[in-house]
Amino acid sequence: MYDHRKLGRELGLFDTDPLIGAGLPYWLPDGAIVRHSLEEYVREVERRAGYRHVYSPVLAKRELYEISGHWAHYSDDMYPPMDIGGEQVVLRPSLCPHHAVMYRARSHSYRELPLRMAELGAMYRSELSGVLGGLTRVRCIQLNDAHIFCTLEQVADEAADALALIGAAYQAMGIDNARYRLSLPGPGGKYVAAPEMWQQASKILSEVLDRSGVAYEAVEGEAAFYGPKIDVQLADHAGREFTLSTVQVDFYQPEQFDLHYTGADGGKHRPVMVHRSIIGSVERAVAHLIELHGGAFPAWLAPLQVAILPISSAEESAAAELRDRCLDAGLRAEVMDAESGSLGARVRDTRLAPYQFILGPAEIANGEVAVRLRDGRRLPSLSTGSALASIRALVESHDTRLWID
Repeated sequence: MYDHRKLGRELGLFDTDPLIGAGLPYWLPDGAIVRHSLEEYVREVERRAGYRHVYSPVLAKRELYEISGHWAHYSDDMYPPMDIGGEQVVLRPSLCPHHAVMYRARSHSYRELPLRMAELGAMYRSELSGVLGGLTRVRCIQLNDAHIFCTLEQVADEAADALALIGAAYQAMGIDNARYRLSLPGPGGKYVAAPEMWQQASKILSEVLDRSGVAYEAVEGEAAFYGPKIDVQLADHAGREFTLSTVQVDFYQPEQFDLHYTGADGGKHRPVMVHRSIIGSVERAVAHLIELHGGAFPAWLAPLQVAILPISSAEESAAAELRDRCLDAGLRAEVMDAESGSLGARVRDTRLAPYQFILGPAEIANGEVAVRLRDGRRLPSLSTGSALASIRALVESHDTRLWID
C-alpha cells in the first residue's frame, strides 16, 4: 500500500497550508473530482434505497448537545462554545441531534416509518495536533450520515439493509479487506447508564451480523456513548486499523428529544434511531482509496478517464472532436497533443488513466480508436461509438473491471 499523504500531494489531489491550519486540508481539482464522484455515488444509492436528503446548519446552541448527551459524554472532542448574541453556539461534532430535531418538527404516523433521513454534511472535531495527518485525521469532516426513524420491529431489517449498502459500496470502490466489529460498551462513565437499552440494542446488532453471514468479533469499550454499533474496519499503509463505515442502534436520543409517532392504535409510541454511514467520512474514504489503488482509481472515480493521444499534430483536430464526444458521453477526457512529447512519453504520463485512445490516420479514416487499457492490454481497433458505449456502461455501473470481453 502507498502512503496517501505523499502520493496525494504528488498526484495533485489535496494539500495543506499553515495559513489555513493543521487538520484542514484543501482539495485540488483532481481530488475534488474523486470526492464529487463518491458523493454522487452515495447520494444516488441512498435515493434508490428510499432516503430523503436534507441540509442542516453546522452550528447549534450548546443546549442542543446537552439534550443529546454530547456535551456530557463527548465535550472533550468538541470546540469551545462561541458567544453570539448572548447565546452559546457550538460547531457540531455530529449530525444526529439536528436530524432528531428535524424529525420532531412534524408529526408522524406509523405509516410513514421507516423514515430515512440522509445528509452529507460537515462536522467538527477538536483533534490534538499530534494525531492529525493527511486526510485520515482532520478537524473538519464531511460525513456521509443518515438516520432512520423506525419502529422496534423494523430495526433489524433497516440495520441489515444498511450493512448491505456498505458491502455494495465497498465492491464498487474495490475494497475487499474489510473486517467487521461489534462495538460494545466497556467499563467507565463515558456511556449513558441504561443497561436494558444496551442489552436490547446489542442483541439486535449481533443478530443482524449473524444473519448477514460476515465474520466479526465483539469488542468492549468501542461503542458510541449512546449505543452499540457495527464498525467496518480497514487498515492503512502502515497496518493501523481504523473505522470507515458504521451502523448503530440508538434508543437514547429518541427519548432525550421526546420523539414519537402515532401508532395504529392512535397512541403515541417512541421510534428507534438507526445511525448509519455507508462510506464514512469522505476524507478518510479517499485517503484509503489513494493507498489501496496507488492513484489508479476504478474508472468511475478516476479524475481522467480517457486520455486521447494523437500520433502527430496532423490528428489534433480529430482528437479535439473525439474529446468533445467523450464529454458528451459523460466521460472525463483530455487531449495530450504531440507537442507534449513522444507517444511513449505521453503513454507514461497518462498511465493512471483507465483508458488511452491512440489516434492515427488509419483510425480517423475508419472512424475508429485504438484502445489501450491501464493494465497494458491493447484492444483491437473499435468504432468510436462502440468504445464510448462500453466505457460508459462500466462507469455508470460502477464496475471495477476495465473491460468486459
